[in-house]
Amino acid sequence: MFANHVDYTPLAETIGANALMLYGIALPLLLLVVTAVWGLGRRYAGPHDNTAQPTAANLMVQLAFGFAVVVAGAWVFSELAEQLADAGAAQRIGALDDVLSASVGSHLSASARQVFAAITHVGDSVTLTGLTVVVAAVLFFNHRRWLALGYAVAVVGNGLLNVTLKSIFERTRPVHNTALFHADGWSFPSGHSSGAVVAYGMLAYVLLRAWPPARNHPLGGLAVVLAASALAFTIGCSRVFIQVHYATDVLAGFSSGSVWLTVCISSIELTRHYQQQRR
Repeated sequence: MFANHVDYTPLAETIGANALMLYGIALPLLLLVVTAVWGLGRRYAGPHDNTAQPTAANLMVQLAFGFAVVVAGAWVFSELAEQLADAGAAQRIGALDDVLSASVGSHLSASARQVFAAITHVGDSVTLTGLTVVVAAVLFFNHRRWLALGYAVAVVGNGLLNVTLKSIFERTRPVHNTALFHADGWSFPSGHSSGAVVAYGMLAYVLLRAWPPARNHPLGGLAVVLAASALAFTIGCSRVFIQVHYATDVLAGFSSGSVWLTVCISSIELTRHYQQQRR
């Protein structure tokens, strides 16, 4: 991933020093990409009426897109994992992560750090557990039992997956005097990042299926997806801004969370198609 003979330290310092500005650039770009993908999905992966059952053609397009996401996410995660598994590469990446994290701490204002410290709690395990209970209960009592089960399995399954991955890699967290609070446990991958992607990504999905303003109106559905994307991205970035995770931890969390989210949504869509065929 990183050439041995190239010194990336100045680049890491520059990224850390301008992290807030880069976040302000990356977030709108992410939302533009999501909007473009949404438009393509509405055109090719339909049905345009979300209350309708997916046709075989719709399902094939959805699965093809899901496969592409899984492959891309798995590739990013495997590249990071491979680097961490090699002692020399792990030392180089760790040194760059340390430089970037230290640079963020020395250049980010106290007020900005406080804002991101508040945002990061939206991805806490307690918050996501409460959200899962509420969403699953609302879906269950509104006769959306498959969605309720799918949401619960997605969030709980991601939590178990993240714990397993952390125990495999056993990477220590960054330690800085400027950190707002101490976080326990291993660092790779970031549980807040993967958890936010899965919990809020699944929330967007169930709203598209069950909430009339999002289900019946394209702009309402797009707004839901954009909000979930922005929230998950910001929660992940907050872990770097408050210096409890390395940037590579967050990237790995985004990757593993995206893969698991795609698997869960694809499974639900396959179930919907199977139920349609049985009728």
